[in-house]
Amino acid sequence: MERKNAWDKYDKKGLKKVMDFAEGYRKFISDCKTERESVDEIIRMAEADGFKNLDAVIKKGTKLKAGDKVYANNMGKTLALYVIGKEPMENGMNIVGAHLDSPRLDLKQNPMYEDTDFALLDTHYYGGVKKYQWVTIPLALHGVVAKKDGSVVKIAIGEKPGDPVFTITDLLIHLSADQMTKTASKVIEGESLDVLIGSIPGPKQGKDKKDIKDRVKANILEIIKKEYKFEEEDFLSAEIEVVPAGPARDLGFDRSMLLGYGHDDRVCAYPSYKAMLEIGTPKKTACCLLVDKEEIGSVGATGMHSRFFENVTAEIMNLMGKYSDILLRRCLKNSCMLSSDVSAGYDPLFPSVMEKKNTAFLGRGLCINKYTGSRGKGGSNDANAEYMAKIRKIFDDADVYFQTAELGKVDQGGGGTIAYILAEYDMNVIDSGVAVLSMHAPCETISKVDLYEALLGYVAFLKNA
Repeated sequence: MERKNAWDKYDKKGLKKVMDFAEGYRKFISDCKTERESVDEIIRMAEADGFKNLDAVIKKGTKLKAGDKVYANNMGKTLALYVIGKEPMENGMNIVGAHLDSPRLDLKQNPMYEDTDFALLDTHYYGGVKKYQWVTIPLALHGVVAKKDGSVVKIAIGEKPGDPVFTITDLLIHLSADQMTKTASKVIEGESLDVLIGSIPGPKQGKDKKDIKDRVKANILEIIKKEYKFEEEDFLSAEIEVVPAGPARDLGFDRSMLLGYGHDDRVCAYPSYKAMLEIGTPKKTACCLLVDKEEIGSVGATGMHSRFFENVTAEIMNLMGKYSDILLRRCLKNSCMLSSDVSAGYDPLFPSVMEKKNTAFLGRGLCINKYTGSRGKGGSNDANAEYMAKIRKIFDDADVYFQTAELGKVDQGGGGTIAYILAEYDMNVIDSGVAVLSMHAPCETISKVDLYEALLGYVAFLKNA
């Protein structure tokens, strides 16, 4: 049952395809470190690839037909793309669904303060993180600031060669006797993840001749006002994320892997979208669903628990001239889905948490997780055997290298995806994605060949499920 190494599948010409596709993805995750940036970039690509904005289609009253390509944008954080198929939509869709959010640090609503001639930003971590991994590394600020006049300022500081970067300090080893006795979860406390942003004091007095109390903070605020056009009060309506600075990089002498931030889950989102370009006019309508908030439970208006996907599908069916609530329910029930999310790759440095027969290995292709969850499969979708067999056949017929896996040993921990949420529509859903090392760390590792096999697998699924 041991799966073959996918690199052996490719000759020189095939290897170039693998590397070229990985280079496009490397640029994508280097430029798109937030869900908003990912949505903006995929919309830019989609429009260049012939997709139309659904809102514009609705406004014109244009009817949709087989072969048409449309997308819907939900609050700049969630995206649904459709390629209309030949069959009636009540026969079901083939759906690939990934998430665009990644673990990070978010600025609090009142983040800035000064302490002992340092200006700092207070944060609240987002998703499951090992807090100690986020100290002493170069950090960047990405996000938006919404102002009361309705304008929105986009922020991306720390990525260009001339940009400053930021950091979170740690205690020097010489004075760490007490710190080193703490457990990993307590070595760095959440409230200590404050970002260092400056140290030069501004003028001692303001224009009104009154003494300025926090001169370093005041100086930083003046820089922000001049260079980025917003003021301290505007932090109240800002969404600014603290992420690792710098681009994703080739890893290894052979350049076989990619090291970068946000592979979970953009390593599945990117090939999910790209697969939509390879299917022509499919038999069944194809959908690529890219959502937000998975790392904190898929909640809120932009998470998978919202009605966005259901509402947009209803609009699509209406534009095809055949909508009713019962037909929508049939469409959802008859659909098939790959929940495109990452799986834990086997790490030879930490073998004790894995069970080798049921573990994903980097370089052995696309992963299928029949179930995720934790311990007693808690919170899992647990796909049925018949659907598992169907997916196996689709991948084998298309010569897609794949492997089956679960997320570590039974009582070791676990994790979840959006699979169970879509399964509530009574559709067949299974998890299928790319194996990752150091998942949820500021820098994660994936294999380029697994990324390419994911593309091939998603194309085969969208065409043939």
